[in-house]
Amino acid sequence: MEFGPCGGVHTDLSCEMADQPCPFAIAGEVVAWTGPPVPERSTLDVSKTLILTDFTVRPYDVESVAAVGAALAGSCDGVLVGEHHNRPDFPPTLMTKLIRDAGLEAWVTLTCRDRNRVVLEQELAGLAAAGATGVLCVTGDGRAHDVRPDVTQVFDIDSTRLAALAATTGLHVAVAEAPDAPPMSLRPGRLREKQRAGAQLCLLNHVGSPARVAAFVEAARACGVTLPVIAGVAVYTDERSARALSLPGLGLDPVAVQGVLSAVDPVEAGIAAAVSEARALLAVDGVVGVNLSGLASGRSEVLAAEIKAAIGQTVRAGS
Repeated sequence: MEFGPCGGVHTDLSCEMADQPCPFAIAGEVVAWTGPPVPERSTLDVSKTLILTDFTVRPYDVESVAAVGAALAGSCDGVLVGEHHNRPDFPPTLMTKLIRDAGLEAWVTLTCRDRNRVVLEQELAGLAAAGATGVLCVTGDGRAHDVRPDVTQVFDIDSTRLAALAATTGLHVAVAEAPDAPPMSLRPGRLREKQRAGAQLCLLNHVGSPARVAAFVEAARACGVTLPVIAGVAVYTDERSARALSLPGLGLDPVAVQGVLSAVDPVEAGIAAAVSEARALLAVDGVVGVNLSGLASGRSEVLAAEIKAAIGQTVRAGS
């Protein structure tokens, strides 16, 4: 990593992957982008509210992709395909084709964990040829020590340099930022450098309140960030889906979580909580859309998709 810190910094400024301090956090300053200037390319249309939805399916299962796609149809402007350290799936280009076959727009996450720079360049070219709408460039979670310990991890480059590569492909380029991850003072400036490298859109990790999003966006604007922002909406209806969002750098309101989990109908309560959060986030100046994020339900992928679809349709109807 050359352009840190990533989102996996603990409150004591230690690294989530090693028993040592994060050197970028300890340095206390943003690493400036010194690469080539951003090439001219098409701009992202943010004239209407954008709704993205996490695309959670059974790994290596074409039927699951079709079923989840059918459940989400008409409820969002695109689906965000994750790339998790413990749940591998089809290659990005094939997933893009399957999603487009289901009638949805694909935003595909690329991480630097399992591919060197050459393969990342191939993936970006493949995504453009396959018709992906955009790519989310992230450094990627390191694999937990008990997940495929026999397999090397690459991390040839990081999210900022990956965004610069993606900016040359014609894809819409999104990057992530974690407003609540320590050191919070560096986060706005780090996003500015990703913008200078070629990012067109920022997807925020979950934060504890819309007020925190507003404060982050204001700080980012003050240091030169002009990127439109997609805010993360936490979607959970049971303990498993809430626990899946308990990660370093992600802030959830514990009162809201307990209110959903203790409700007579947690699904109904989870939908209502997500709709309320989405509407509050969309009222923040600079936020152009939301990402309905998380497992939503630990019971099945199709039920989870139906929950997210209900949220997306309700938010869209009121936007």
